[in-house]
This record gives sequence, C-alpha cells and structure tokens, in this order.
Amino acid sequence: MVQWLLIAVGALVAGLILLLLAFVFGMRAKAPVVLRAIRRFNRRFMNPRQMKTAGTPGAYAGFVRHVGRRSGRVFETPVGPFATDDGFVIALPYGTSSDWVKNVLAAGSATLVTEGQTVEVDQPEIVPLGDVVDFLPSKERRNLRLFRVEQALRVHRRGASEVR
Repeated sequence: MVQWLLIAVGALVAGLILLLLAFVFGMRAKAPVVLRAIRRFNRRFMNPRQMKTAGTPGAYAGFVRHVGRRSGRVFETPVGPFATDDGFVIALPYGTSSDWVKNVLAAGSATLVTEGQTVEVDQPEIVPLGDVVDFLPSKERRNLRLFRVEQALRVHRRGASEVR
C-alpha cells in the first residue's frame, strides 16, 4: 500500500515538474499553444481573483479599464503597471496579441487604476522592454528576463505630453 502511494506521489510530482517546464519553455519560446492556454487559464481563474484587490494600495496589480473594439463594452483587466516620469509602463508577457492591448491601442486611451488612484492615460505605444527597463524593480526584471518578455505598453498620463 505504501509503495503504491509513493509511486502515485512521485508520478504527481513528476507531472507537475513537466508542466512547469512546459510553462517556462513555452513562455520563453512564445509558443502560441502555450500562450493561448495560459491566457485562457488566467482569464478564467486568475484574473477574477486578482481583481478582488487590483488597484488598491499595496496590491501588486492595478487594472486597466478599456472599451472593446467590437462590442463597445467596458472591460477591466488586471495588469502590473510601473510608474514612469509621465505615465506608466506595463510589461507584455503574452506580446501584443491580448485583447486588452489591442483595445487600448485602438482607442488611444484608457483608465488605469493603481495604488488606489484612478489615472486617465493616453498615447499608448508598444516599446521594447529594454527602453523602459529602468522603471521596473529588479525582481520584476529577473522574472521578465526568465520568460523573455521583450515588449511593453507605455502610456502617458492624460495631458502629460505637453510637459515633455
């Protein structure tokens, strides 16, 4: 009986390790199948949990409020915004194919809620992560390097462009 239990636990651990390796290498390679599966999982399970605290003071995530390109509906998506001199930068681990990124780019503006503050942002642009990496904490840089994240969305506080 104990031997079968050890075999079952060993198989479970081996399966979890394989799943973790597939996740890491799939993210690094930007494999569409892996990215699609992770996006679906996050949308279904992680985002609703993250939204319970997103945007509150001290929370890791803020959220972007954006309007659907086709539906015209308002959506809220948790993101990891980091402040810049005139706005925010948001790393794009899935690349530019996420609906929220397409919606913000199409609209040219959005609302960002972070650290208990609501900020209207505009002038969204996709930038190489290397151009904005100085705005990110070192722990975040390590994680993004691990998953080979190469792009970020940079947004400006509405009206901040006149100051530049």
